[in-house]
Amino acid sequence: MPNDTFCSWLSRTDPADVARVESKTVIATSNRNQTIPTPKAGAAGQLGYWMSNEELDAQLGKRFPGSMKGRTMYVIPFSMGPVGGPLSKIGVELTDSPYVVASMRIMTRIGNDVNATIGDSPDFVRCLHSVGQPLPMQKPPLHAWPCNPSQTLITHMPERNEIASYGSGYGGNSLLGKKCLALRLGSIIGQREGWLAEHMLIIGITAPNGVKKYIAAAFPSACGKTNLAMMRPSLPGYKVECIGDDIAWMRFDKEGRLRAINPEAGFFGVAPGTSRSTNPLAMDSIERDTIFTNVAETTDGGFYWEGLEKETPKDAQIIDWQGQQWTKGSGRPAAHPNSRFCTPAVNLECLDPAWNSSEGVPIDAILFGGRRPEGVPLVYEAFDWEHGVYFGASMRSEATAAAEHKGKVIMHDPFAMRPFFGYNFGHYLQHWLDMPAKNPNAKLPKIFQVNWFRKGADGSFLWPGYSDNSRVLDWILRRVNNEPNIADTTPIGHVPKKSAFRLDGLGNDVTDKWDELFDVPREFWNEETNLVTKYFEEQVGQDLPKEMWRQRDLLRERLNK
Repeated sequence: MPNDTFCSWLSRTDPADVARVESKTVIATSNRNQTIPTPKAGAAGQLGYWMSNEELDAQLGKRFPGSMKGRTMYVIPFSMGPVGGPLSKIGVELTDSPYVVASMRIMTRIGNDVNATIGDSPDFVRCLHSVGQPLPMQKPPLHAWPCNPSQTLITHMPERNEIASYGSGYGGNSLLGKKCLALRLGSIIGQREGWLAEHMLIIGITAPNGVKKYIAAAFPSACGKTNLAMMRPSLPGYKVECIGDDIAWMRFDKEGRLRAINPEAGFFGVAPGTSRSTNPLAMDSIERDTIFTNVAETTDGGFYWEGLEKETPKDAQIIDWQGQQWTKGSGRPAAHPNSRFCTPAVNLECLDPAWNSSEGVPIDAILFGGRRPEGVPLVYEAFDWEHGVYFGASMRSEATAAAEHKGKVIMHDPFAMRPFFGYNFGHYLQHWLDMPAKNPNAKLPKIFQVNWFRKGADGSFLWPGYSDNSRVLDWILRRVNNEPNIADTTPIGHVPKKSAFRLDGLGNDVTDKWDELFDVPREFWNEETNLVTKYFEEQVGQDLPKEMWRQRDLLRERLNK
């Protein structure tokens, strides 16, 4: 959009089409084991859904013929990553949804330069999408949002380099460059070509001495990725700049540095909880040229969601995400818990100067994290690369509203990729483990686990989070720089020494809780190890690399000394 325009758009979806639908998202290949491990007898598989090519063709044949009748078909050539870059990939999406067109315009690079590149890239990814409601519709759509939830199916065909999505117009189900290409198909292409497609943010952190390092971090959706990616540090002299908040494509270069690009060109962030106090830079970025989905609105044309109570006039009249008058205390949320803002990356004040670099930025550390209310310390460091891969493989986190899960159950979410694996998780782990051998001059990043969400005995959070997470990043950078005498060793990894951690200015409410924040309760971790063992046995079985059992055994030995 032109720089002199200030316009945004609110879209309300059908209440039956508000999130990713993992149970209707499949990978079709000739061999089932290519796609998902065989679960233990009696166990329901949790690592993806497979369909044969023949069954897929039959299912698509029942859906797509005539599905766009009466609608406009749009053709969207797009580039994931800078156009023509060595890590970039080209796709073409056909869709009958104007919402998808507008959102893809923000989230990917599209234009004549992409068209020119396609001639040099006959292996571009073919993407087909329909909301599944030909005209005339038998009944009017809810909120002018056509969809066909009972027939929704999101499919990936790696052997054909194709994606087809039917019935849903929402987010990751319909913006086929996002989760479908960037992660599911991307991870398969990465395995073939020797690189990694990951559900990770990328940030650059400049220390007071002017030295800059880049970090990639994997968190499940709605677990603080965007807040970390757009952090305004509380520590003086630090600066955080954003490459991306959701996807990282990473490859070792000739010098052995792991380099990463963000293949996207915008942010598709969870709105509830985003505010001036939690993420002021995100709030600034969405003031213009933004598509809002399922947020509430004020009658004077503003936006509203849970978390903006202090920033919204008390007498404001609010229309909820379903178009109904809303008042505080009504017993229902004003905005859907998975409501979103879709805004161009160039709107972001803290956008890193190298965000559009075709070569990518060098990664010095990798973080894994999730919502863990008990047992898991604020930050700890892996002993080595293999141990770090075990960190990713054994990740567990509270479920979020980004998919169809209910409640705050702790779920296994390895590498924050559980809904996005494009191929067998056991083979995926082996791909990570093989990286050092396949790149013998590799300068491997250090690997860390973080947890901003640990709670105390009274149920309150032990750590303030948000801008104060810069204190964690400070310690991580010092570990990357091999600063001595700043860590203690525990059975699960290296944790900060209290004397070496920047606690200044936090007050006694935090400093007095240090021991609770970094406690490693052996009973908790033995049970955690048992749960991970059960998960590996039931979900991965014979496909689990032996290195993961070795790391499990070493952890048990350290816990029980």
